[in-house]
Amino acid sequence: MASHFADRLCEAVKKKNTPLIVGIDPVYARLPQAIRARQKSRQKDLAVEIDALFEFSAKVVKIVAPLIPAVKINIGYFERYFWEGIETYYALISEADAMGVEIIGDVKRGDIGHTAQCYAEAHLQNPDFGGMEDIISPDAVTVNGFAGAEGIVPFADIANDQGKGIFVWVRASNPTAGVIQDFADAAGVKMYEKIAEVVGEIASQPKRLGQEGYSNVGMVVGGTTPAETSILRQRYPKCWFLVPGFGAQGATPADCLRFEDKNGRGVLVNASRSILYAYDNPKYTDQFGDNWEKCIEQAAIDAKMELAKART
Repeated sequence: MASHFADRLCEAVKKKNTPLIVGIDPVYARLPQAIRARQKSRQKDLAVEIDALFEFSAKVVKIVAPLIPAVKINIGYFERYFWEGIETYYALISEADAMGVEIIGDVKRGDIGHTAQCYAEAHLQNPDFGGMEDIISPDAVTVNGFAGAEGIVPFADIANDQGKGIFVWVRASNPTAGVIQDFADAAGVKMYEKIAEVVGEIASQPKRLGQEGYSNVGMVVGGTTPAETSILRQRYPKCWFLVPGFGAQGATPADCLRFEDKNGRGVLVNASRSILYAYDNPKYTDQFGDNWEKCIEQAAIDAKMELAKART
């Protein structure tokens, strides 16, 4: 397997024949009843909830791993359970690694100087402490680029050293993001365009490029964003784009696939809730009843087929 993150993505997307990835954002209250029923009292039980989240998330990864190139695990859904949640996050990364998918840790960390270095080591570097040989960090993480190059380079350098990657948050997919991220200067250049420019300069450095010509420094650009963001593909041909918003947030396949290059590479299209909670959708429960695992599998297959049709 290729040791450069961007090369591994090229291989994985080609092998699975899809840019679809699945976001792991588990909420206890939305888990299948069969799992939540183990809560024996009305009082919230941390151990019960965190065990349920791990069981559910690990099963989801096992279901989708044969179908997709990568999963995106959002650390926030685990951090809320304090130290046991962090332990579960890393345990889930190990499970996903054993299933052969690329793993993106959605951590959105960002700072400058030594703090940025510490964040990068915490979230990208595999532990070098004795007794932690079984713990691994993700293959890539998301980074908040608001601090500029000083907040990005420490992550990019650790990624280089570890054979990993980063995706810098350039333009969000939520409805109100444009109030800030589309704000333009006197020359008409929008804030997200300036962030993309900084990311592009770092990404294009020769030491960050793999054999396929892609960088291990990519961008997060929402599929629900204005059509103007499509120009980022032409401006930054060496970047992979991680595109959230497909499914529950309303982005169409065409909205997301506009970031593909001419060879059908360079984009990862993330779907989270529409697949993760497919067992709440009558489209799938009418077919599979309370077999929540089959509902998730079929939702992933359908999303994959939907993207495939849009690519033809």
